Amino acid sequence: MANCRACSDIRIISCRLAGLSFVFSFGILLQVLACAVYSNWWPMLTVLMYVMVPMPCLFFGGSSAGLISSRDARDWADAAKFLTGFSAVGSLAIPAILHHAQLMKAEAMYLQFSSFFLLICTVLLFNKVSLENEW
Repeated sequence: MANCRACSDIRIISCRLAGLSFVFSFGILLQVLACAVYSNWWPMLTVLMYVMVPMPCLFFGGSSAGLISSRDARDWADAAKFLTGFSAVGSLAIPAILHHAQLMKAEAMYLQFSSFFLLICTVLLFNKVSLENEW
């Protein structure tokens, strides 16, 4: 009976990860569509910010999965949280600035915002799943 329980837990975790990977790939698809549909590749600048978002937590936060949601008062952890927030705001600001400078259409900006929302939800849900199940 315990063996079936372990198989069931593995299936649930696999389904969660498959769902998260689907949502993540849909977010990337929206990112590419925002560029390809309107024949403007300036919105790909946000990909640079997507790469920069996890870097402070990787460098300063250690290997803890709950760094973002914890209330630790360590100096390096606070710096990592600040820099992560700065990068996340930059991911929203770049499409808004490009739209204001008339380098990008409003529809492409909304696609960028939708992509950002899906990617952030995926990361937060993955963080929750990894905190629930220590593999």
